[in-house]
Amino acid sequence: MDKTIPFLDLNPHHAAIRAELDHAIKEVIDSNAFAGGPFVEKFERDFASYCGAQHAIGVGSGTEALWLSLLAGGVGSGDEVITVANTFMATAEAVTYCGARPVFVDVNDSTYTMDPAGLEDALSSRTKAIIPVHLFGQPADMDPILEFARKHNLFVIEDAAQAHGAKYKGRTAGTLGDAGCFSFYPSKNLGAMGEAGAIITNNAKLQEKLRILRDHGQVRKYCHDLVGWNCRMDGIQAAVLSVKLRHLESGNSLRRARALEYNRAFDGMSDVATPFEAPYAQHVYHVYAIRVEERDVVMNSLKERGIQCAVHYPIPIHLQKAYQDLGYKTGSLPVSERIAEELISLPMFPELTDTQMAAIVRGVGEAMVADASA
Repeated sequence: MDKTIPFLDLNPHHAAIRAELDHAIKEVIDSNAFAGGPFVEKFERDFASYCGAQHAIGVGSGTEALWLSLLAGGVGSGDEVITVANTFMATAEAVTYCGARPVFVDVNDSTYTMDPAGLEDALSSRTKAIIPVHLFGQPADMDPILEFARKHNLFVIEDAAQAHGAKYKGRTAGTLGDAGCFSFYPSKNLGAMGEAGAIITNNAKLQEKLRILRDHGQVRKYCHDLVGWNCRMDGIQAAVLSVKLRHLESGNSLRRARALEYNRAFDGMSDVATPFEAPYAQHVYHVYAIRVEERDVVMNSLKERGIQCAVHYPIPIHLQKAYQDLGYKTGSLPVSERIAEELISLPMFPELTDTQMAAIVRGVGEAMVADASA
């Protein structure tokens, strides 16, 4: 019998809703509405309602959501966009593919999200937008970011790719800035069965431009007012997401409960720093990441015990080879660099069993003892 505890296991999640998924996919097949169409429109309505936004625009991925939002916000060649470096590469890639330059600020040492105190130094005459990242399921501190943006007339795009259903002072992540961007990659709290993404906004003109851009710049068939791209959401992915959206809140509640169990279990381990939930936030724990000093030693110990874990993210974007031309060096963003060496993402999904949880906690404890005696 395989005793390995997976970092993520989608099988129990899908098994519980398999009949709903089969029916939804069959409906798409029977109607031949595969690219855009009524199933995408239904999901857009449902997701906008869930988030408390006026508009949702379904696209092909979270990366496309960021890219199109920047384009629709007028970001282009020669502009600069302020963001963070401890995120997935897509956040910066979207900026680059607009012809703009990403400018990185450091993060708060407790929340791992954008430190608003760094915005002033990052500002230049070329700054056009800010992309705060709601990392691991916790919103960035949006009020000071939005205040700074309003003062300098900057477009704000929330990267909410890991924050489906998270709250900032009672408001859903993605609804605070000009646009909120979501990924529905299969591993997300709300995951498709393939690639998909969405943008939410309360700006009617912005949503209209986004819909045109995602469909080759068409205002109607074969009438192209803009140079766009093919960024449409698939009908099957929309149908799957409509089913899964009905279960998102219960899944998030289970994630929060498991996170609390982890926190309590690790409370006596002085060398383990557990995730900090900011007073303004309702964290949804897409990732449950602990911090330890000897990360590689602990990870190897967990691997030997059959516990799969991961690192989000081992190399901050400003130190990636792809962005070496920006001129950042080691030491440029000390907090981002330090946490990149210390974070370990433990298994986190709603269907984790009590037995698995106990084994993970025991494994971490044993790993820390082994590290201390090494």
